[in-house]
Amino acid sequence: MTRIDECFARLRASGRKALIPFVTAGDPSLEATVPVMHALVAAGADVIELGVPFSDPMADGPTIQRSSEHALARGATLRYVFDSVAAFRQQDSKTPVVLMGYLNPVEIRGPARFAEEAVSAGVDGVLLVDLPPEEAEETRAAFTAAGLALILLASPTSSEQRLTTLCEAAQGYLYYVSFAGVTGASERLDSQAASERLRLLRQRSNAPVVAGFGIKDAASAAAMAVDADGVVVGSALVSVLAETSTPEAAAEAATRFLVPLRDALGH
Repeated sequence: MTRIDECFARLRASGRKALIPFVTAGDPSLEATVPVMHALVAAGADVIELGVPFSDPMADGPTIQRSSEHALARGATLRYVFDSVAAFRQQDSKTPVVLMGYLNPVEIRGPARFAEEAVSAGVDGVLLVDLPPEEAEETRAAFTAAGLALILLASPTSSEQRLTTLCEAAQGYLYYVSFAGVTGASERLDSQAASERLRLLRQRSNAPVVAGFGIKDAASAAAMAVDADGVVVGSALVSVLAETSTPEAAAEAATRFLVPLRDALGH
């Protein structure tokens, strides 16, 4: 079993829901990434989604767009991302790490080389926002050969045919985008509609189903977790981290933010 599979197996056995925080690699500083990752795990994170900074993050709202721009300006290259995961793995061999980003860096390296480097660094899965499942065969094959999960996205606008494809092909976990829009727009979250779709996906998916987009605090996390196997929180955490000025302050802020969400989802 992979680290992701083992994580969700433990969660199921204990009746818990996954808490998956997202942070952008290199923001609020290059030095803060690894301390923040460790702080999140200590505060109750089950999986960490690490954003790969990209110059045109079209699926992201202004908060994560700014964090990506700032990280790139500091020199947060893909090599930096891999090195950060490798540094994290020196102390944590258990917590799954999933990279979230866009297809361009994969295409530049080639899927096989990218997958090899990612796995060597300690990455468990990759979520590529702009890779449609219908066009993912080459990337999926290269990732699977290297032992890297290709995490897929489902949304409220996914067709019935695409949902069938997604549920059958899901690896690691299936990420359900709770509304049609960019990250951070929590005012657009329709919890009832999302819950109905989540229940349907969990019945059909070959992998656990987690919900993301619009989850900003303990209350929204608890509400979405009722019908999901876990929740992803991103923009709200990235916004909190942006207010810090040192790695120590960033780690402390990450802890303060995540503990109430962990409490709301159960330990």
